[in-house]
Amino acid sequence: MERAAPGPVPAQDPQPDAPGRTMPGRIAALLHTVRILLGFGRHLAETATHRSASPDFNAIAACFGTGRLCAILAHLQRGILRAMALERVLLARAAHGRDLSFVAPRERATAAPAAPEDAAAGQPAEAPAAGKPAARPSRPAGWDDPELFMPTLEELEAQVRRRPLGRTIVDICLDLAVVPGFCAGPFWNELFDGIRLHGGSVATLMREKVRRQEAFCREQDRKPGSNWDWLELTRDALRRMLGFFIGEVAVDVLDPSPAPGAPVAAAATGPP
Repeated sequence: MERAAPGPVPAQDPQPDAPGRTMPGRIAALLHTVRILLGFGRHLAETATHRSASPDFNAIAACFGTGRLCAILAHLQRGILRAMALERVLLARAAHGRDLSFVAPRERATAAPAAPEDAAAGQPAEAPAAGKPAARPSRPAGWDDPELFMPTLEELEAQVRRRPLGRTIVDICLDLAVVPGFCAGPFWNELFDGIRLHGGSVATLMREKVRRQEAFCREQDRKPGSNWDWLELTRDALRRMLGFFIGEVAVDVLDPSPAPGAPVAAAATGPP
């Protein structure tokens, strides 16, 4: 008997695509905040040199505590690196499907001041115990001055991983001159919650803001003919000086047309 010719092999159904991993909600909220900060930092770094000739630029310079452009650009560079490091840490955590937990800020113990009678007596400092080496500084001199010591992206990423994320957000704000007066209202609410719920302290940010403004005023006192008009800028004048409030559509002050694909104002008021 003749063998029947084989028929066509039925086509197999293709394997369904693996379902994409959903971004954890709290990571998504914090990423939104970080990317807006990163966009503002890059915009300010690109335009700071041109803006520094404007008398209103002192409103920005006061947030850095100095009008020296080289110091401002160094802070902006470090702030951008910090934001990039935080973004990388958040994306790596999201890739493992692990969401963030809310963390209360840790209170730092402050050293008790020396007793007045001891200071008056001029007693020498207590010598280290026998056989115990003297404590050595764990950080290089000038480590917190970006003009003297610029950390690498890898070093900042390691720092982000070993401490509360809210502290890193505070450091980013300090490096990028992010203060409440420069933010759109909804975005400041989002930023406030991002700091508070992840172990940071908004009070630390505000205390440093005041300290820097006082330092900037002392610097201006030493300059003949200093411009103090920045102290009386209205909110509308601040928006014109910045081009946009942080969280609004990005507008370059050198080219007022909105940038294509610019981020819109943050709609959320905090992590879900």
